[in-house]
Amino acid sequence: MLPEIAKLGHIALITPDLKKSLWFFSEVLGLEETEVVNGTHYLRAWGDFEHHTLSLTQGEKSKVNHIAWRTKRPEDVEKYAELLTKAGTDVKWVEAGEEAGQGRAIRFKLPSEHTFELYFEMEKTQPGQDRKAVLKNQTYKAWRKGTSPRRIDHVNLTTSLDASIIHNYLIENLGFKMREYIDLGDGNIHAGWLSVTPLVHDIAVGIEHDAPTPNRLNHLAYWFDNAQDILRAADILSEEGIEFVGPGKHGISQAVYLYVKDPGSGHRVELFSNSYLIFEPDWEPIKWTPEDLRVGITYWGQDAHEISVDSTEA
Repeated sequence: MLPEIAKLGHIALITPDLKKSLWFFSEVLGLEETEVVNGTHYLRAWGDFEHHTLSLTQGEKSKVNHIAWRTKRPEDVEKYAELLTKAGTDVKWVEAGEEAGQGRAIRFKLPSEHTFELYFEMEKTQPGQDRKAVLKNQTYKAWRKGTSPRRIDHVNLTTSLDASIIHNYLIENLGFKMREYIDLGDGNIHAGWLSVTPLVHDIAVGIEHDAPTPNRLNHLAYWFDNAQDILRAADILSEEGIEFVGPGKHGISQAVYLYVKDPGSGHRVELFSNSYLIFEPDWEPIKWTPEDLRVGITYWGQDAHEISVDSTEA
């Protein structure tokens, strides 16, 4: 049986202003802090079940340390290590406990130099009684603070390389499926939205021609229950004097969006809602061309093209 990835697990960010980033992610966005270990703060949304979906660590410059994915079975981590090594990827082991709450894992780089991590074992740490939800199927109390997203949703990466190289790597080596893509008619796929779950995308990868490095983060995204939650988030951000792009709706993914930057690091976060799910086993990827791209990027609302530049290093 081939190994499989179950879902996006977490993203580890480096920030030059840890205090400001913690304020933004914890108080403004409303993520809950699980614990602090060796200077790294581990956070998650009220509907996330694992130990963390985000970690923040102080550093000299803004960057992404790694993006982590949970496998479907414990043995899949070892199987991926073997398959990736045979495919020519340099795989390094991360021992249990090196990352708080997490068991043994592997790390490796995509051809674009983005660092991925694969793991299975992860604590499902329970919160204290003051933060614990009454509902047994929910981790924290909802709407306790800030914008209060339910869960992590996806990551969007850019590269100065041919994006198809990364798309093919994700499909051939990690089992991702192409869901929607942009074809500008120049022989290259400009961007692709891929997933291992019924989500339209767990990851998107696009071209950023003038990027100073091939490994860039366009944004990470947290999911909200409905579009009204996004409007409420806009009020909260405005109250704090934080600028943002949106709200609006993408044609691609059919998602309602709002984009905001962490003032401590410059990392961009998408507040994401609605969209659609894919259950068809014979799904044919949706092609978007220059003629219909305006609808694809911005179906309505503030133009999402305003967030297409100034990515941070992954």
